[in-house]
Amino acid sequence: MSALQKTGMSIFITASVMLISVLFLNQYQLTEQAFMSAVSSDSELKMIARDLAPMKDKTYSFNVNFNKDIEHYLQSSNKEVKSRFSLTNKDINNVLTQFSEQGIKYSTEKISGALDGSEEGKFKVQKLKDYTSWMEGREYSDLASLEEHLKNTKNNINANVINEKGYGDHKIKALKLALTRQSSFGPITENTLLWLLLTIGLGVVGALMYILPKLGLLPGIKNDHIFHSPNSGRGWIGYMVGFLLIGFYVILYWFPEYMTSWMILVDPISLVLNGNEASQWFFYGFLYTLAIGVMGIRMIIKYRHSKYQMIRTYSVIFFQVAFAFLIPEILIRLNKPSMDLKNIWPLNYTFFFDYNIENLTQTGSIGLGMLMWGIILTLIGVPIITYFYGKRWYCSWVCGCGGLAETLGDPYRQLSDKSLKAWKIERWMIHSVLVFVVVMTFGTLYTYFTGSSEIIGISTYDFRSVYGFVIGAAFAGVVGVGFYPFMGSRVWCRFGCPLAAYLGIVQRFKSRFRITTNGAQCISCGNCSTYCEMGIDVRSYAQKGQNIVRASCVGCGVCSSVCPRGVLKLENKDPKGRFGEAILIGNEGVKMKT
Repeated sequence: MSALQKTGMSIFITASVMLISVLFLNQYQLTEQAFMSAVSSDSELKMIARDLAPMKDKTYSFNVNFNKDIEHYLQSSNKEVKSRFSLTNKDINNVLTQFSEQGIKYSTEKISGALDGSEEGKFKVQKLKDYTSWMEGREYSDLASLEEHLKNTKNNINANVINEKGYGDHKIKALKLALTRQSSFGPITENTLLWLLLTIGLGVVGALMYILPKLGLLPGIKNDHIFHSPNSGRGWIGYMVGFLLIGFYVILYWFPEYMTSWMILVDPISLVLNGNEASQWFFYGFLYTLAIGVMGIRMIIKYRHSKYQMIRTYSVIFFQVAFAFLIPEILIRLNKPSMDLKNIWPLNYTFFFDYNIENLTQTGSIGLGMLMWGIILTLIGVPIITYFYGKRWYCSWVCGCGGLAETLGDPYRQLSDKSLKAWKIERWMIHSVLVFVVVMTFGTLYTYFTGSSEIIGISTYDFRSVYGFVIGAAFAGVVGVGFYPFMGSRVWCRFGCPLAAYLGIVQRFKSRFRITTNGAQCISCGNCSTYCEMGIDVRSYAQKGQNIVRASCVGCGVCSSVCPRGVLKLENKDPKGRFGEAILIGNEGVKMKT
């Protein structure tokens, strides 16, 4: 390592440490202005200001303590709400006294006189009327039968009391984020641009200082102790990077209130692009785009002997910067519906959610155009383009997930498991996710068009919530990126991406794409298999002179780029004969497989 590279690495590590320290430099004070900035309606402002009154104007040195107190006071308010507005057995007995002992015909009007006229009583009466409207006119043989229905109704009402009169879990999380964001003050808030340059800016400079000297090396794979490196060979550096990535995604998805200082850090960029303060998703998108850009330069330098690899890398950088980052942010500034136009269902699993359809259909021609674009791309574009070019047109040239795997994840591509067992697990998992998202989307559309939120007793909202948590967040984010140093760079693409499964089915059975092999030239060096990030044992195909036609292959072409003998070639030809003819090598010589 040259002196310039050592300096660059030192600068990058210093900038990374400073970026983490940013989370602990600001202080927090819940002022009147913070309340007004975080809450929109006057009624909500009044309620929250009352419940958080003990915190007002108190200074907190740590984000954790600040959020812990918000949680404590809001939950205390919830306990009071529950005790005041929850229906009791006594309330049900009062309702039952409005009916005779026998020959009961239920009427919601009789409920009105059963409870007092207080705020709590009026709420309970209205809820009972709403929840028992389906019982109107129904006849009961005795009070016991009616009591059973009313007690079940009581349980359903009480389960939603907190959401209606207090603070539900989602509301508490949103308030913690908004209040923490607006209550923050200190060096990061006062010198935002300076800290942005000292952390992210300096980190980019350090990374480039480390990467650019590699231009002096020969291009291509070096096999220089990749399995012995503490970073790329599941060593201590790799584990540390993996745990940091996992921690980042856990905070991003489930505890964004603890990363408000990072959001403040990129406020200047967010204000320029979309006119608003940065959210956790803007910070993530900005960091994600920088990672693909900087590590893309590394990829271009490393594979500069391959025109295919260079153009492919330029492509993923372009689509990430323009389509995934800049265009959606600019659309927000123009008050237009914002969408990553290259993010296709089912990877974009929220595309058919009711709120997204409503947003697109109610925002004029641009929104309707985006809706039609998404549908056409999913149903027509994907199978047609995949027929001609295989899934590589998307997974290796356009997709942001693939772009991050190819750039940031490139040092770990050799860690993918090539065993038959891993292949079997892969096929079961990725196709199960595809089935999951198809069923969830069907349920979502069913609810949108019928208004019913249940299918055979299962809530469609619960179904989409489970998918979003398990697949959209935990799998795609925490595991999909956090496991790079443990399982290779395409964990999500290989085991979890439903779009990759959809593209793979088309590629496997009806496509012109294949990787052809010239087995006579293969020297069994194993470079192709080692560096296949999708876990394909490419060498076994090459040794048999058999074309590689696999649903999982993303057509990245690295196997061809690292082959010293030119054995492998990516081709788009007539589908006939694309599987080729394998040969069998045994004690009796070489035979064609029949």
